[in-house]
Amino acid sequence: MPDHAPHLSPDEFRVLGHRMVDFVADYMGSVSMWPVKSQDNPGDVLTRLPESPPEVGLGASESPADAWGEVFDDLTRIILPGLTHWQHPAFFGYFPCNASGPAILGELLSAGLGVQGMLWQTSPACTELEMRMLDWMAEAFGLPACFRSDARDNGPDAPPTGGGVIQGSASEATLVALIAARQRWRRLQHERVRAHENNTGEIGLAVEAVGRQFAVICSEGAHSSVIKAAMMAGIAEGPDDDERVWQIATDSRGRMDIAHLRSVLEERAADPARPTPIACVATVGTTGVGAVDNIAEIAAVLRGSNIWLHIDAAWAGSAMVCPEYRAMIASIERADSVCINPHKWLLTNFDCDLFWTRSRHDLTDAMSITPEYLRNEASESGTVTDYRDWQLPLGRRFRSLKLWFVLRHYGLDGLRAHIREGVRLAEMVERFVKYDDRFELVVPRSLSLVCFRVVGPDDLTTRVIDRVNATGKAFLSHATWPGPGGAPRPIARLAIGGTHTREEHVRAVWILIQQATDELR
Repeated sequence: MPDHAPHLSPDEFRVLGHRMVDFVADYMGSVSMWPVKSQDNPGDVLTRLPESPPEVGLGASESPADAWGEVFDDLTRIILPGLTHWQHPAFFGYFPCNASGPAILGELLSAGLGVQGMLWQTSPACTELEMRMLDWMAEAFGLPACFRSDARDNGPDAPPTGGGVIQGSASEATLVALIAARQRWRRLQHERVRAHENNTGEIGLAVEAVGRQFAVICSEGAHSSVIKAAMMAGIAEGPDDDERVWQIATDSRGRMDIAHLRSVLEERAADPARPTPIACVATVGTTGVGAVDNIAEIAAVLRGSNIWLHIDAAWAGSAMVCPEYRAMIASIERADSVCINPHKWLLTNFDCDLFWTRSRHDLTDAMSITPEYLRNEASESGTVTDYRDWQLPLGRRFRSLKLWFVLRHYGLDGLRAHIREGVRLAEMVERFVKYDDRFELVVPRSLSLVCFRVVGPDDLTTRVIDRVNATGKAFLSHATWPGPGGAPRPIARLAIGGTHTREEHVRAVWILIQQATDELR
């Protein structure tokens, strides 16, 4: 029985660290040799793993650095075959999940520093680097000044009103946006009571409004996380609760139908027996077909309603580093919050969701709780940002390091080049589809996403996708889109944007699609 835990010495860690970096570099250089989609069956990885943990670890050996050879062998034998290789240049499913050398180094440093950045005082650099990165990215995307950390609606000496934070995902961002929306609605009703303290009728209306159930608005094409967030926030009772999640119909391109939005609001909001809409989630780049809701028209419909407008730009928002794509977010200054995921298309490893709000106090008032053990002079002064109040967990990692490294290595010019190349390759695929009568474009290409179907029976598209994926040479995913009569039918999604994807990989997957189609028709 050892007297102490067998920690790695700095020199032993250095040896293993070099070896692990070599392992990752070798993987990055050879990932195209692996089948894109794991060929494992359910339970295969479990059968390759011992059923019980080791009683004596490798650290107890005379040379732990040498003994760790077992771990590297097991990574190759157990783990890599069980991966779907998201960094494979022929991964075209879902949306990209970018990784890059600079971001990986940022993750390594974050783990090595071991920072827990819940409060400003627990690591000032963790907080202030994140603040600056969110301001940098707001500038890079062309976001209005109201979302910056130094935005002050009430004069230069007033507390800041805007700002941004790194969340784990767009799902988390949507949840905190709904929580902030609920907080603002309640605050406005309490202000209404105070403003009419001698008007019992007005007070009664405000009290009744606070006690009403709430509703969330989104399009039928919005991400499923909107419904999940409504459930977690206590707004919706389940995934099919259409009384509290108002799903607005979409138009022929998958965008929120503005006329339907207006009619739903007029019909439901006027009925005091119906739940009160407190938030609307508009999408810039839906997961299914990449549709972009019209923010300006949605904001115009919502004007004067006090409904919180959240913009989910998780995927397509990254394209806004290129000025030519910023028309997608026209009137975004009328939104209350917005999120964009650099881990999808801006070469920054998961997890990294950038969330901005113009109303930070509605968020922090809803999320802040301060037990005695967290009290400190800096927080009490009101001059610092404590990001624990901007998120669900208390603890938080030093995630801004990887974003800082990516920006310093690539610069905005490099990031723009990555986005534009993805769009160029998607334009090429769009031409392939248009000029081949075996296929049809379902909706116009959206940035680097092309959605199409194989002409013929509905199941033919699904079978072609399965045949391509079974080769291990590429990976596609599917969605559904209304066919004649409105019934949903399967479509293929080809999403480009991987770190290592080049034109030859796109041409190769198209040949695979053509071959699979010929074999199955």
